[in-house]
Amino acid sequence: MQAMVQKGYGSTEVFDLAEIERPRIAEDEVLVRVRAAGLDRGTWHMMAGRPYLLRVIGFGFRRPKNPVPGIDVAGTVAEVGSAVTRFAVGQPVYGMSRGSFAEYAAVLETKLAEKPANLTFEQAAVVPISAGTALQALSDSGRVEQGERVLVLGASGGVGSFAVQLAKAFGAEVTGVCSPGKQDFVRSLGADHVIDYTREDFADGSNHYDLILDIAGNPPLARLRRALAPNGTAVVVGGEEGGDWTGGFGRSLRAPLLARFVRQRLTMLASKERGSDLERLAEHFKNGTVTPRVDRTFPLAQVPEAMRHLEAGDVRGKIVITVVTDEARS
Repeated sequence: MQAMVQKGYGSTEVFDLAEIERPRIAEDEVLVRVRAAGLDRGTWHMMAGRPYLLRVIGFGFRRPKNPVPGIDVAGTVAEVGSAVTRFAVGQPVYGMSRGSFAEYAAVLETKLAEKPANLTFEQAAVVPISAGTALQALSDSGRVEQGERVLVLGASGGVGSFAVQLAKAFGAEVTGVCSPGKQDFVRSLGADHVIDYTREDFADGSNHYDLILDIAGNPPLARLRRALAPNGTAVVVGGEEGGDWTGGFGRSLRAPLLARFVRQRLTMLASKERGSDLERLAEHFKNGTVTPRVDRTFPLAQVPEAMRHLEAGDVRGKIVITVVTDEARS
């Protein structure tokens, strides 16, 4: 099969399109014929090998243990393991794989779900990691309730675009924070209010929120607390700054430590890859309360160009990698 292979850590030059063997599946796995794959910041971190903590905790010290990048996947079932009971050959599916930038990818049965009929493969491919993270941040960690005021930092990105829509679906009043030029996009997601972070300060004391999702920034925890209601919750989902060793993880780890000494609830999200979350999200896709937003699509051979587009910071929603499979050739 054709696959995009990562031969080390660094810039986009570490990627090569190559012919490699199809993955062999375990008894509890499904082989998916890939139609489309999602690209996100997590894949960028694996390309760069930063923060270095990723290498230390087992992703590979000098090069990735799994040479094929990509997690989000959408396609059709090509083969099922002997212990798999929920999926059959030919079934349209989406989920979280071990290497989706390829014509075939192996996926654990527990990380897979049937693709909603009203989503294209390209739309489905951007859902698993980003929408799952947004759902867990709002529902599991944030415990959002109807009528609450929710602030989403990084509202125009992959996780943020789903978080705004899901928060509205849960009945919250949503304020999205984004960069200049993306306000209209965030409003189109359903945000009640939009803050341009270059002109306004969400922590100036004029508004206080019941729940803050800190997805893409790196504000000090003290700033988050200034914007929180006295009994509010802040969920640190991620961050793109910090040192080379821990990156945004350092601030995430400090949040629950500080929470022991204050009234407000400060927590971090260690998101989980769960097919059950995709089943929870399916109802939102079917009734139209949540729609995956695709910024641009790139063919498999143009993964480096797609990554450079992501690095430029202009993405609204998610990027899709379309994969040419045997099915498409025929």
